[in-house]
Amino acid sequence: MFPPGSEGIDVQQLLEQAQRMQEQLMSTQQSLAEAEFTGTAGGGMVTATVTGAGELVALDMNPSVVDPADVETLADLVVAAVRDANAQAHQAATEQLGPLGQGIGGMLGGPAGAGPVAGSGP
Repeated sequence: MFPPGSEGIDVQQLLEQAQRMQEQLMSTQQSLAEAEFTGTAGGGMVTATVTGAGELVALDMNPSVVDPADVETLADLVVAAVRDANAQAHQAATEQLGPLGQGIGGMLGGPAGAGPVAGSGP
C-alpha cells in the first residue's frame, strides 16, 4: 500500500490536524457572521450596516435625500448602500477564509447584493 521505504502516514496525527483546522474554520465563520460591515451610497448620504450573515442592523440617511417627490432615488440609494455593505462582508470572508470561503459565501451573504437582506435581491 505504501511505497517501499516509506514510513506510512500517522492517521491519528492527520485526524487531530483536521480537527484543529475544522475548529479554526468554525471560529472564523462565527466571527465573520457576527462582524458588522458598513456600506454607503450617494457620497455617504445613505449608510447601511449589515452583519456578516447579511442581517441589516442599521440604516442612516441624510435628511436632504428624503424627498417625497422622489422616493425612487431614495430606494435606489438604500439598495446600493446595502449591496455595498454585503460586498464588504463577502470580501472579508474571501480574505479570511481563502478558498474555503467560496463554499460558504451564501451563509455570509453570498456575492455582492445577493444576501438574505429583505429588499436587496430581485
